[in-house]
Amino acid sequence: MGPPTHIKVLCVDDHQLILEGIASALREEPDMELVAQASNGRDAVTEFRQSRPDVTLMDLQMPEMDGIATTKKILEEFPTARIVILTTYPGDVNASRALRVGARGYLLKAMLRTDLIKTIRMVHAGQQYLPDEIAQDIAAHVGADDLTTREIEVLRSISMGRSNKAVADVLCISEDTVKGHVRNVLSKLRANDRTHAVMIAMKRGYI
Repeated sequence: MGPPTHIKVLCVDDHQLILEGIASALREEPDMELVAQASNGRDAVTEFRQSRPDVTLMDLQMPEMDGIATTKKILEEFPTARIVILTTYPGDVNASRALRVGARGYLLKAMLRTDLIKTIRMVHAGQQYLPDEIAQDIAAHVGADDLTTREIEVLRSISMGRSNKAVADVLCISEDTVKGHVRNVLSKLRANDRTHAVMIAMKRGYI
């Protein structure tokens, strides 16, 4: 019988408390080792090249490059990398984006205390991990209501309290075009009005 498998972990997060909490949890596991840490996306790529971890825990919102862009960058260079996105936000849109670029898991930071070790083991074993609530949201919304880049820009501008005319001026498009985008957004998100659309978009991770 060979030596037990040792799982090497890279943790990427710009909050020191999160890094310390994960480091503490991993120290309790005899078969896991925190081999490197990074606080932004660019450093994460460098640390991955140097430490070649078995599993990478990747924060979604970071300076330099966000977690999804960093995951994509690492997987372009190391296609077998196993990466878990960590986030405070449960929106299904960000989870879908993460899975599309190749992430193996998506873990809410509120679940770190209960699900971190299980998630690392599952992903290291070649499985995928998604919290039930996010998996259900993805299944409920898959494909039918994807917003275009321009629709998201319009929605983000509306969330700042701008009128259709102000949105048109900012995006250099006509007011009628803005109205068309707003109609599409309301239909796709099944929203009652602009305010309702913004609330749905924030909950699901579009803005």
